[in-house]
Amino acid sequence: MLDFPDLRSHLVMAGLLLAFAMVHSGLAALRLRVEKHTGPRLYRVLFALVSISLALVLLIYFFNHRYDGLQLWQVQGVPGVHALVLALSAISFLFLYPATFNLLEIAAIEKPQVHLYETGIIRVSRHPQMVGQVIWCLAHTLWVGSSFMVLTSVGLIAHHLFGVWHGDRRLQLRYGEAFMAVKARTSVVPMAAVLRGDQVLQWQEFLKPAYLGVLIFVIGLYWLHPLLIRAATGVHW
Repeated sequence: MLDFPDLRSHLVMAGLLLAFAMVHSGLAALRLRVEKHTGPRLYRVLFALVSISLALVLLIYFFNHRYDGLQLWQVQGVPGVHALVLALSAISFLFLYPATFNLLEIAAIEKPQVHLYETGIIRVSRHPQMVGQVIWCLAHTLWVGSSFMVLTSVGLIAHHLFGVWHGDRRLQLRYGEAFMAVKARTSVVPMAAVLRGDQVLQWQEFLKPAYLGVLIFVIGLYWLHPLLIRAATGVHW
């Protein structure tokens, strides 16, 4: 008889990922209608509170169950793998939190608006958050190697791939031909627009304080990583 591991945590994680995707994408789809009643700043605050709360639940559950299920491979002792995972993780955050966006708008200090960006990291990919999530998932799936990690990565990547279509659709509905022109000059696949000559990387566009902030965040996150894991284990989910 084969001894199959308990996969209940996989089902819970799949449900949490689905709930987060539905709420996050649903609120994004309702933005224009909701902002008419709440105003852009209050909508941004509500969107952030709901999204961050759900993401925190996901993160805690992920930390506590990341090695659940089948151990599909084990490469943590292989020379160079740890350095590779660290490097990929750092790169992923540069895409996940692109400094082409106005951080004051994200924090609702300035009035949040919808922009058609075509500079900075958008020259590399029109959907940098998707690219960053894929890189993060590949790195952590390699490192953890469990069936739970594979399921989590598949769910996160699927959500962000849906976000590519959903985000483009919302921008097209809002900006019409102006967005279609930007879409034609940019690409989803990293560097595709650069390679076909529609974009030229302008390195000075990356010399922004926000990118320094992302770098400091990555270093701080690496330093705090063990503390975050220990804190998560204190929550018995």
